Amino acid sequence: QVQLMESGGGSVQTGGSLTLSCVGSGFPFYRVVMHWVRQVPGAGLEWVSSIHADGVVTDYSDSVKGRFFMSRDNSKNEVHLRMTNVKPEDTAQYHCATSRQGGNRGPGTQVTVSP
Repeated sequence: QVQLMESGGGSVQTGGSLTLSCVGSGFPFYRVVMHWVRQVPGAGLEWVSSIHADGVVTDYSDSVKGRFFMSRDNSKNEVHLRMTNVKPEDTAQYHCATSRQGGNRGPGTQVTVSP
C-alpha cells in the first residue's frame, strides 16, 4: 500500500531555513505528482506545493511562493521542501501527499517558527 514518511521538522527562528524530506513506497513514485500540505490544529489542510513527475514543473501557494522550493529525487523515491525566510504563520504539521487534498499523506513532521 502507499506509504509516505516525512522528516526534517523542528524549531526555527523567523527568517531561518529548514528542509523537509519525504520518502515514498508502495506505488510508482516516479510517475506520481507529489504535494506538500500543512495543517494547524483546529484548521483544515492547506495545500503548500506540488511537483510534477518530471521534477521540473512546480507550483506553490501564494503564501509560500518565493520562499519555499520543492524538489524530488525519483531514484530515491524522495521529495524535499526547502523552506527559507520562514514566518511564524508557517508553523504547522507538514505532510507529503499524493493529492492536493492530502490523499495518502504521511504522519507529518512538525515545524515551529518562533518570532
